[in-house]
Amino acid sequence: MKTAIVYYSRHHGNTKKLIDAITETGDVTLIDVTKQSEYDLSSFDFIGFASGIYYQKYSEKVLEFAEHNLPDSKKVFFIYTYGVKRDSYTTAIQAAVEKKNAKVMGAYGCKGCDTFGAFKFVGGIAKGRPNKDDIAGAVEFFKEMTK
Repeated sequence: MKTAIVYYSRHHGNTKKLIDAITETGDVTLIDVTKQSEYDLSSFDFIGFASGIYYQKYSEKVLEFAEHNLPDSKKVFFIYTYGVKRDSYTTAIQAAVEKKNAKVMGAYGCKGCDTFGAFKFVGGIAKGRPNKDDIAGAVEFFKEMTK
């Protein structure tokens, strides 16, 4: 299955750690939205959107990329890292892809080191995350999704 992962990973590279491990499992094209704002995704069977969580949602760059570049009726999945767990982090990205009649196949989220705002004064939260278990979980999630 031809797969692309569109991503934004800033600050500590938490999300990039997950998707780098996923690329080791097979042929996956990574698209960094800080370097490419447009990309023809029509030839991909499976498209992932990966981001750290910023202000309780995906990066605006990933949201805009999905709105402008996702072809209709694709299979998509989400990968994200966060400092504090909440269930609503994929709400905005899910709304963006549903406008394109995409089929959401699943989501994987895990803790990532967070030094935003007041957290920087205490050295951050979720230090050492994502860890090897988080990364293995992302890889297993991807393998299950692409069977």
